[in-house]
Amino acid sequence: MARVTTTNRRDALRAGAGLLAGGALAAGCASGPAAPAAATASPTTPQAPSATVRASTAPAPRAYPGLPAQITHGPRTRPQVALTFHGQGDPDLARTLLTRAERHGARLTVLAVGTWLDEHPGIARRILDGGHDLGNHTQHHISVNDLAEADARKEIADCADRLRRLTGSIGTWFRPSRSPTASALVAELARQTGYPHVLSYDVDSLDYTRPGAAAVTRKVLSEVREGSVVSLHFGYEDTVAALPDVLTELGRRHLRAVTTTELLS
Repeated sequence: MARVTTTNRRDALRAGAGLLAGGALAAGCASGPAAPAAATASPTTPQAPSATVRASTAPAPRAYPGLPAQITHGPRTRPQVALTFHGQGDPDLARTLLTRAERHGARLTVLAVGTWLDEHPGIARRILDGGHDLGNHTQHHISVNDLAEADARKEIADCADRLRRLTGSIGTWFRPSRSPTASALVAELARQTGYPHVLSYDVDSLDYTRPGAAAVTRKVLSEVREGSVVSLHFGYEDTVAALPDVLTELGRRHLRAVTTTELLS
């Protein structure tokens, strides 16, 4: 009887490991990789993701009284920074980066592209289960500030819908695609969708230019300070390689990498 129990336990552990491994991010913003040609056309709405990949319910957006509609940084008096990642690209690189961050005790903010969530719905669970923020970076990662009002609204709303289907929430943040800041129209459309603030940043790593891990590390560490919001990207090996050195030096400076929600709370 003991032999059967041991076997069952071993099988259960193997199954659990498979589920964890199945949990499933790169995007440029101002200068990132081009969106697929089909992205400019009105896409056919994909089938809703299966409930089996639904992540634990994500926090909803919240308003921060006294803060501007477009947030570039948090309090300059706290020993914290927010590392924010544009979510698109190879999910294996995303999982590796998330794991490395967690080993350092860091928590990140991920602004996900809707089509990326459609292709890799398990990544939403992976992000939330790691204790990270998850937000909206438009549906197709096209230049949302340059779109007509109806098209811009759809870009924001479609990604919000993907997030809601997967997590029960539209996500905690919105960041415009292919621009560090939102136009007045896009900021208003985001507000109407349910995002009281647009999340910008005050440190641009320029990792999407593929300058090498050492250059990414130097750029971030030369500009980061208390309260900084740093722009980074999934999908770039330079970024994955740079992250441990960035986090180690932040720790030496007594700066903790936290979610944007924690930074502002």
